[in-house]
Amino acid sequence: MVMAAIGPKAFIHLDRLRSNLWNIRRHIGERPLLCVVKANGYGHGAIPIAKAISREPGVHFAVFSLDEALELRKNSINNNILVFSRMQPEYIELAIINNLILNLSSLDDMVYLKSHFSRYGKCPRFHIKFDTGMTRLGVNISDAEPLLDKIASSEGIYPEGIYSHFATADEGGISYAEYQLSQFNSVLEMAKKYNIHFKYVHCSNSGSILNLPQSYFNMVRVGMLIYGVAPSKDVSMDIVVEPVMSFCGSIVELRRVPRGTQVSYGGIYSTKKETTIGVVQTGFADGFPRPWFQNGFVSYNGQDYKIAGRVCMDQLMVDFGDETPNIGDDVLFFGKKDLDHLPVESIAESIGSTTYVLLTAIKGRTKYILLKD
Repeated sequence: MVMAAIGPKAFIHLDRLRSNLWNIRRHIGERPLLCVVKANGYGHGAIPIAKAISREPGVHFAVFSLDEALELRKNSINNNILVFSRMQPEYIELAIINNLILNLSSLDDMVYLKSHFSRYGKCPRFHIKFDTGMTRLGVNISDAEPLLDKIASSEGIYPEGIYSHFATADEGGISYAEYQLSQFNSVLEMAKKYNIHFKYVHCSNSGSILNLPQSYFNMVRVGMLIYGVAPSKDVSMDIVVEPVMSFCGSIVELRRVPRGTQVSYGGIYSTKKETTIGVVQTGFADGFPRPWFQNGFVSYNGQDYKIAGRVCMDQLMVDFGDETPNIGDDVLFFGKKDLDHLPVESIAESIGSTTYVLLTAIKGRTKYILLKD
């Protein structure tokens, strides 16, 4: 006997994913795309996302941790994979064995590479990351010349790529991003003087794809945009994309209640008239954004219905008014499915959060359902 799927569901629209990829490619040209699938593919499922686009031309992948990269390899993802996290000495041999690309973000990392090469005669593939103003991982601009000098004079240490990361490219003003870009360009000019040439140069992210085309170079890095979500409300969405995830939950109980009925913890929600209250089997433990209950709603059959009271750990309640939904039906929390459309961007703005936080929070009992067309 097959049990009906109830509870939280993340419907993953793989056709939209591929369509988003090609719409981005039309915008940026024939440059290779470095598709970021860290944090379980921004909550969408790294393995199914990677498998769905791994055979598209010019697709590379990026993750944060070495474990994430190894998981892709275990699942037969053979594309280039860049690991964003800080290099550790113990990563080096694993990177060589699994053909992974490491991140050189400190002068100390050169010590690790040179030590490994002198001992084993092998060096992993790596990209150099420069900190141009994010103040996170990355070689300081002031250390660029010493680093390039070390590379130029070191046997067997050949960087495959170079990159940086914008701090404000997804905001309205781009002056700081332009400053970062000028810093990055200065390093590229310096590398030429040392006769160091990079196969891959990348500095873009989803925000700069939309508003800073001079950052494309010969590889374009894309994260949130490929999942069909705007990187922020401050950039114009000049590329047509659709949400890859539709986050839903099942109605498991209905009851007709009189005016003045208190609903959920604290009794802060009281019905204003006789109404139908539905219990939906999804809670904040599954990744539902709990603060959304204050002004929030769900979508069902193309209509919006108010969330009734505080979201519980495993369940939430919805005020359906005079509507009589079917037990077992799904309501949409965010995304786009059938008649329902509720942008995750709207929820993030309403509760003072970000789409990144909301999407990567999906967890718990959530069942992933892949939709191919």
